[in-house]
Amino acid sequence: MKLTTITWVTVDGVMQGLGGQDEDRSGGFERGGWATPYFDDEAAAFAYQVFQRADAFLFGRRTYEIFAGYWGVMPDPDSNPIAGPLNRQPKYVASTTLTEARWAHTTVLSGTDAIRELKAQPGGELQVHGSGNLIRSLLNHGLVDEMILFTCPIVVGQGTRLFPGSGPDLALDLVESRTTAIGVTIQVYRPGGRPRYETAASNP
Repeated sequence: MKLTTITWVTVDGVMQGLGGQDEDRSGGFERGGWATPYFDDEAAAFAYQVFQRADAFLFGRRTYEIFAGYWGVMPDPDSNPIAGPLNRQPKYVASTTLTEARWAHTTVLSGTDAIRELKAQPGGELQVHGSGNLIRSLLNHGLVDEMILFTCPIVVGQGTRLFPGSGPDLALDLVESRTTAIGVTIQVYRPGGRPRYETAASNP
């Protein structure tokens, strides 16, 4: 399966608590709900198309529990373009501590090898929404085929970032880019291996 990550981030790279004030207050985060004003018709249409093409979903534990507590209990999920696919399609959660998955059609996976085996199965697209720690691990192990970033024109100044202050480097090849009327940039990337760096001073 093709593994695609989908992440909403701020200009300063924060991905925590995008959906609501109380969605994720870990670490004392107090500025949740920053993405909601930017979920306009254009961004929504693109996001709905992404969800509709998913054959399965893979989550880290924290994101899984947030999604299960919201999308997993939504009445009449098939009437919603996000809740419908999330409830119909198989779901996998990468966790070494989760013992019981309360959301239907969920399988708990432990370790990178299990994810690699899942990815090797026939199928269309395996999607990872949120799940920053998982995304970083998948990138480090070369398991990501495509990355979609919804970058909102806001700096929140605190919270968990998609990429920390230091870590492995990675080149990205831009596949598609668009900007909504209110300034959300939607960029589709493919990992391109290690970046190339200048090794000698340029002549004046």
